Amino acid sequence: MKRIGVLTSGGDAPGMNAAVRAVVRRGESLGMEVFGITNGFKGLVNGEIHRMTSSDVGGILNRGGTLLFSARYPEFKEKESQLVAKEQLKKHGIEGLVVIGGDGSFRGAQALSDHGFPSIGIPGTIDNDIAGTDYTLGFDTTLNTVVEAIDRIRDTAGSHGRVLVVEVMGRDAGDIAIWSGLSGGAESIIVPEAPYDLHEIVAGLKSGFSKGKNQGLIVLAEGVMSADELIEKINKIDDSFDIRGVVLGHIQRGGSPTVRDRVLGSSFGVKAVELLNEGASGECVAFVDEELTSNSFEDVFNTLKHSSNIHLYNINKYIN
Repeated sequence: MKRIGVLTSGGDAPGMNAAVRAVVRRGESLGMEVFGITNGFKGLVNGEIHRMTSSDVGGILNRGGTLLFSARYPEFKEKESQLVAKEQLKKHGIEGLVVIGGDGSFRGAQALSDHGFPSIGIPGTIDNDIAGTDYTLGFDTTLNTVVEAIDRIRDTAGSHGRVLVVEVMGRDAGDIAIWSGLSGGAESIIVPEAPYDLHEIVAGLKSGFSKGKNQGLIVLAEGVMSADELIEKINKIDDSFDIRGVVLGHIQRGGSPTVRDRVLGSSFGVKAVELLNEGASGECVAFVDEELTSNSFEDVFNTLKHSSNIHLYNINKYIN
């Protein structure tokens, strides 16, 4: 394989630049020419493809976001768009593709693989919701960002005797809420994977204040409901709390990647290029039990299950 391409798709995640850098430099070390594709699958269909060298990826290891940019492109679900993308790749002499992103991005890569074009995925999503890997790129940085925000929020909550509901990202997986809630000392964590009892949560808050606590913290995954909805429901049960909502929003995506995400991105990038070089296709890189491995897209979508670390959720219930 002499020419490969790389793109980032879906939501940006800290560490994507580290992965792109590794793809370019490992590709060059194997004698390949590497082409960057801007704006994800949309850019691929539109032919936004350019040659990248080691000098192009210098100084990006510590940068958040993605220098290749990203764009959501639902049209790529259609076979017509997939075939146009394949022709664009062939037009530029590209023989294999590395796709960095989440579930939707992987489905695009799988489609290209099904059309006979070698494609490898790198799990890049802050939600940590890809089956078959313990960690996805960007998750660790996001956790550190969220916990720092929670620590600051606790300062003001304690100053006013308030209950604060912190809404974090996570439509289908509650990993961000679970890990940050446990790390931030939340009284309650609410996630899609576990049942919750609002009466029990309210009773816990009242008990805490009666024992001398001067604040309360609930960490809520956005996939369950919004912070405003939760506050409205709590007030219907007991309106005696001074309760406010904080939506962290896209601040969770940004910032310089942590050491772990820089190492993970670099490792994922190297592994992806080596898989292409070995003739693999239709696979995504994974990190399991502190070891690099890979899974087929078919297994990721249909066989493997995402582990949301519910045991950490239970630990938080035991100690708060």
